[in-house]
Amino acid sequence: MPYKALRKNPSAPQVDAKILAALREIPVAALSDNMHRNIGTTGLQPYHRPVAGTMAGTAVTARSRGGDNLTYLRALEFCRPGDVLVVDAGGDLANAVVGGILSFYAAHIGVVGVVIDGAVRDVAEIRAREFPVYARGVTHRGPYKDGPGEINVPISVGGMVVNPGDIVVGDQDGLMAFARNEAELLIEKARAHLATEAETIRAMKEGRWDRAFIDALEARCAN
Repeated sequence: MPYKALRKNPSAPQVDAKILAALREIPVAALSDNMHRNIGTTGLQPYHRPVAGTMAGTAVTARSRGGDNLTYLRALEFCRPGDVLVVDAGGDLANAVVGGILSFYAAHIGVVGVVIDGAVRDVAEIRAREFPVYARGVTHRGPYKDGPGEINVPISVGGMVVNPGDIVVGDQDGLMAFARNEAELLIEKARAHLATEAETIRAMKEGRWDRAFIDALEARCAN
């Protein structure tokens, strides 16, 4: 279908608010441990002020040319309060896609986080805020605004595939995305995981932590 500069698709339905609320109380590491520890981004870093709790929202996705933010600008119109805008900018670090002003605007309209597989700038300004901003790197060089790009298509950021409508979670440890139909079981498993960890801490404090599992781990080593 013909398009000028940007291919635009409607945003997927938003994830149930109760599911997102539950995920905001679970560390990303606990979710990761229950998804075989091989899901999530590599190479992307948080640039915002550390906060308690986990970012969780519905993915609005975008693919842009590296260092160009025309797609980001238009994609903001596809975002609703509670969404996470996830941009595949090809990992390019030559020019920033987002800075202090455009990340502020995303927060202002109710977006709960921005993920850029590319560069950002105005880092001091971003670090002064709690609004989640994740990126691959930093440069003072500003963006171009020429396109091309796509909105609400499958993308890859930091080696992680994100589909429109996926759940995106993030904290200071990193980012994960997964399909909404996996959320309820994952929440149940992660809560049980956290309960087990809490019991381990209690056992350590009381001097009754069973370390026999270390012998079993050593025994299975080849040499």
